[in-house]
Amino acid sequence: MASFVFRFLCVTLLFWPSQSCFQCFVAPQDTLRLCWGHVLIQSNAKNVDACYRKVDRIFNNNEKMMEAARVGGGFDKKLKEILLADIMPMVQEFDQKLNSETVYEQRFQTAADNFIAAASKLPRASGCFPPCGYQSAGAVYNCETCSYDSCEFPLDCPVEEIEVMENSRSRLWCDVPFDLPADIEVIWRFAEGQLEEFKEVTVGVDRLYSIPSTSSQHQGTYQCEIYTGRLSIVRLYFYITVTPQAVVGHTELQEIFDLSLLPGGQLRPAPEGSPDSILPRLSFLLIACLTCSLLLLFLSLGTLIWSFIPEKEVVIANEEEDSVL
Repeated sequence: MASFVFRFLCVTLLFWPSQSCFQCFVAPQDTLRLCWGHVLIQSNAKNVDACYRKVDRIFNNNEKMMEAARVGGGFDKKLKEILLADIMPMVQEFDQKLNSETVYEQRFQTAADNFIAAASKLPRASGCFPPCGYQSAGAVYNCETCSYDSCEFPLDCPVEEIEVMENSRSRLWCDVPFDLPADIEVIWRFAEGQLEEFKEVTVGVDRLYSIPSTSSQHQGTYQCEIYTGRLSIVRLYFYITVTPQAVVGHTELQEIFDLSLLPGGQLRPAPEGSPDSILPRLSFLLIACLTCSLLLLFLSLGTLIWSFIPEKEVVIANEEEDSVL
């Protein structure tokens, strides 16, 4: 009969939903040994079910324990060591021995408090960085499932649109905000039309893809996929739009012309201080200088002419006096 009860309780514990760090790290048979001698004070009778309810209250539904156990990758083994350091001595002590329920209460609560204090000092996960990528470093341990919760982001990142001018240099950087393993492999792919038509461009470890002189044939979607072993970590997408230089020049001239027109097709007055506003002033000064120069020239010629005429008259007069003599 005792062996039947033992097997029944072990099966019950095996199918007991995992909701605590206690159930993740303490074997069902050890829990049975721990609760074997649980005695109720009121009836002075052994009651194993009451011990299980005590385990459930102190360990399973303890939010502080659940939060303290949310450690980073690889530290679940440390959680197990911390909890078993308090539980297993009790298993050895209580196995096949009767103990009051108050002893269980005190010892269970002490074990839970010790676990919270020690587990809270373990390294936390670095966190999840949206919106994409398999981020193992961001996973945290979950005592409800006895496993690590992944960030649960899709592998495919949103498409980043990039506009470049023809003949300019283009650089695509396959970068992510989370840590990557050391042994990564990077595959760059390109598709002019549908994404299903991706073709491999480069394979290696270089996360930078450079186009020295971008032309119309480079317009399309680029995909960067990062692997580690056979596991795909993330896929980034870039869509490049190439603008011809002739179109850029025509657009700029058209914008300048449109900005210079008033409603009705009239030209806008040039702003104060601009080259167009200074040009009329320079023209006025140039005309004034030319006018003054011409005036001075005429005055000089006139003076020269008037100074020449009296000398001629004197010479004629002297000639007439000589002829009379």
